[in-house]
Amino acid sequence: MINKETIQSIIETARIEEVVGEFVVLKKRGVNLLGLCPFHTEKTPSFTVSASKGIYKCFGCGKAGNSVNFLMEHEHLTYPEALRYLAKKYFIEIEEEHETPEQLLAQSEKESLLHVTAFAQTFFTKTLLESDEGKAIGLSYFRERGFDDKTIEKFQLGYSPEQWDGLTKSAIENGYKLEYLVTTGLTISKDERNYDRFRSRVMFPIHNLTGRVIGFGGRTLSTDKTKPKYVNSPESEIYHKSNVLYGLSFAKTAIIAHDNCCLVEGYTDVISLHMSGIENVVASSGTSLTVDQIKLIRRYTPNITILYDGDIAGIKASFRGIDMILEEGMNVKIVLFPDGEDPDSYARKHRPAEVRDFIQDNAVDFIAFKTNLLVGETANDPIKKANLIKEIVGTISLIPDAIIRSVFTRECSATMKIPEQTLINELNKLRRKKSLQKSSAVAEEQEIPEPTEYIAEQQLVTDDTSTESQEKELLRFLLNYGSQMIEMDTLDEDGEKLKVNITLAFFILEELSRDKMSFQNEVYQSVLEEYKELSKKDITPDMQYFVNHTDPVKSAAVIELLFNPYELSDNWHLKHKINVTKEDEKLKESAISYVYGLKLRKVDKMISENMDEIKKATSEEEQIKLQQKHKSLMEAKKIFAEKLTRTMTR
Repeated sequence: MINKETIQSIIETARIEEVVGEFVVLKKRGVNLLGLCPFHTEKTPSFTVSASKGIYKCFGCGKAGNSVNFLMEHEHLTYPEALRYLAKKYFIEIEEEHETPEQLLAQSEKESLLHVTAFAQTFFTKTLLESDEGKAIGLSYFRERGFDDKTIEKFQLGYSPEQWDGLTKSAIENGYKLEYLVTTGLTISKDERNYDRFRSRVMFPIHNLTGRVIGFGGRTLSTDKTKPKYVNSPESEIYHKSNVLYGLSFAKTAIIAHDNCCLVEGYTDVISLHMSGIENVVASSGTSLTVDQIKLIRRYTPNITILYDGDIAGIKASFRGIDMILEEGMNVKIVLFPDGEDPDSYARKHRPAEVRDFIQDNAVDFIAFKTNLLVGETANDPIKKANLIKEIVGTISLIPDAIIRSVFTRECSATMKIPEQTLINELNKLRRKKSLQKSSAVAEEQEIPEPTEYIAEQQLVTDDTSTESQEKELLRFLLNYGSQMIEMDTLDEDGEKLKVNITLAFFILEELSRDKMSFQNEVYQSVLEEYKELSKKDITPDMQYFVNHTDPVKSAAVIELLFNPYELSDNWHLKHKINVTKEDEKLKESAISYVYGLKLRKVDKMISENMDEIKKATSEEEQIKLQQKHKSLMEAKKIFAEKLTRTMTR
């Protein structure tokens, strides 16, 4: 278990913009950074990162957190995994505390599965490099493909021995449970016998975005036609093939740098291109491209270049996947390698500069590529030509951007020698049909509330007795400026006025305590209670204490109230020549305003509740008692209102 001092060091060192920037393209916007949210599909950026506060917030889907939360949410890591990821990134040595048997027992199944796959990768690599069988078969194969030691180490390539239970036996001897070997698909258990899934195959580990091994692809070198050429890990808690792209953990930085992702089919295509210096490349690993994989690429770039070999049938089969890419609003280019060549073979036969030049010089947009590929099949057949035009227009109709659709429509008109207006009419018809289908589907899914339900909801939203808004602002102010000093008036023992310096936290907590005030929002109240307890120990917690709180509910609540998407940049007033008084420039006045604003709201709420009680009172004695209470509340309201008015007009 990681000790508290190390955890604190990790959290203090991690920079939110650097952590998030590995997965999301961020651009400066005022004092914050803005990008497309990685947690939901959006075309207009609403994902905001505050470097100064060390937090992120999506104003579209509501996700929020700090560096650790982001990794836990985005990479599906446990809390310790996220901390270890950050420690590795920032070269922080982890100091462990001795774990109790109970803590060891409580290790998550997911972490256990990741430990098993990590062991398997080490076993396969060691077998490749150190065993006679591995050197003679596996290493020879990789050498024939031109893979050097550096490449083998980088991609953690390996070899699974021909022995029936080589990996299984070794893993169990090293303390790994059989159930986890079976769950990850490394071991097959059948008829009370356990044997390795990947026997006698060269091994390609599949990594998640943080570089941890989550699965494997194994290639047989046997000429036996009854054996499948490739065998992949089955689905598991840590490996979902529709959400994974081979090589992405190695490619993401280059994809962002080049603002483009090259997409290939196989493992060796990726590796050979890396050796040619083309590192912004990933593979779908032989599976049909999925929407989740497309969205994965879109986190880093809107541009995809698909690299094909000369197999026309295979290219046509992939058209549906490309249509899905266009639907996601991405730009697609195609590179077709010469007959008999694929990215792997071409990269091995040519110098790196030649490979890069070939890809750059031969990349054409998908619409033009598809049109030129299929137009030859129409010959002089008008029906085939009409069907081709409809297919091309159908593809163009998927593009969300109207201007891009217009450009492609004009190019298609020139290529197919068809009036542009004819294509536009067909295009509009298709998009209207799609829009109607979408509207119909949404209507079927939605339930229209009864009028009474709607009214109740509206009343809930517009409840003018709620104090939550004031509580939120006061708590935010307390966390931001609690340790700041202000000068306040007080009286000495002789009744003479005296000025004293106190912290804002002391002033706020004393004011709340004096009138026995608590927060209506339970989470805010729990944060306030913890703040009070720490204050008694002469500790003034700042916002980072609660942002990095081990209680995710408190952490999420504080991040929510701290984030303001409309903060002015430091030079805004100079640029616009408008002087804006900031909150921290009038701390005393702001503190009084927030405290008495809450008190006034609380009194209004109590007056409203008391008036309801007066209406329900059944006895004269009860009526008198409630009337007296009403008078006291009105007097308190007057005092609070005057205090607030003086502060506002000072």
